Amino acid sequence: MLEGARYGTLTLRAASLRGGSARYRGEPRRDALLAARFGTGDSALVLVAVASGQRAAPGTHRAARELCEWIAEAVGRNRARLTEDVHTANRGALVSGLHRLTDRAYGRLRADATERGLAPADYTASVRCLLLPAHPACRTRVFFGMGDGGLFRLRDGVWQDLEPAETEPEPAPTSAPASASAPAPTSAPTSAPASAPAPTSAPTSAPASASAPASASAPASAPSPAPFRFRASVARPGDTLLLCSAGLADPLRGEAALADHLAERWGAAEPPGLSAFLADAQTGVKGYADDRTAVAVWEA
Repeated sequence: MLEGARYGTLTLRAASLRGGSARYRGEPRRDALLAARFGTGDSALVLVAVASGQRAAPGTHRAARELCEWIAEAVGRNRARLTEDVHTANRGALVSGLHRLTDRAYGRLRADATERGLAPADYTASVRCLLLPAHPACRTRVFFGMGDGGLFRLRDGVWQDLEPAETEPEPAPTSAPASASAPAPTSAPTSAPASAPAPTSAPTSAPASASAPASASAPASAPSPAPFRFRASVARPGDTLLLCSAGLADPLRGEAALADHLAERWGAAEPPGLSAFLADAQTGVKGYADDRTAVAVWEA
């Protein structure tokens, strides 16, 4: 899969590739990628979700795709509140709301595994997401998710590993619980890229704000399969933010030659075109043959 867009001060490039190991064995790509825009104009919110199915377990490519779709559904329904929280840097509401949203997506995945007659511990995936406001005056970039992968920033030609701590304490809610008359969730997305599955409108996930009530039909929260990770950072002009699955994060951390090559390629003033980004993401490294998914955001 290959995706690209430009909103305000940011330019997005994303690619998801089947690894050499999966090609050799004739297996499907376990990585999933979904990119969607919710809203229009300066009030739009861009979501990019990356998921990786568990290794050596059947059907986990479906689990990865489902996690991306369910998280996108929830973000779409709560786009207005999420956009406000991002624009006002309301970190407490973002952490608690996105954590609950992600937990409920995993709850749905466990229920789906039971219906398929599979062990929930086998039918699972890692998921990592970026929330990117389209307004040019807002440079807050929000990362959240669970499981393996990487979050990096290329600044002044040097890669910085921004991976959040595994167990970051959740802050107390910033506002009192809402009453039963709280506003209804916002509508579904106004548009989604043609290469990504469009989020549906089934009411299954909790609102993203800490002050919103949970849906009665949503699965109850349960212990998460991995620690929740969250980071909100402010981008500078010239930065490149990289979100990736473990298939790229591992060689980027372990092979200096790859890190240097991508720093040179992606540190230029102008972002690469789609075909050039795809070629860069495919750069081979001996000993690493997993699927690769890379999402890069250039700041003008």
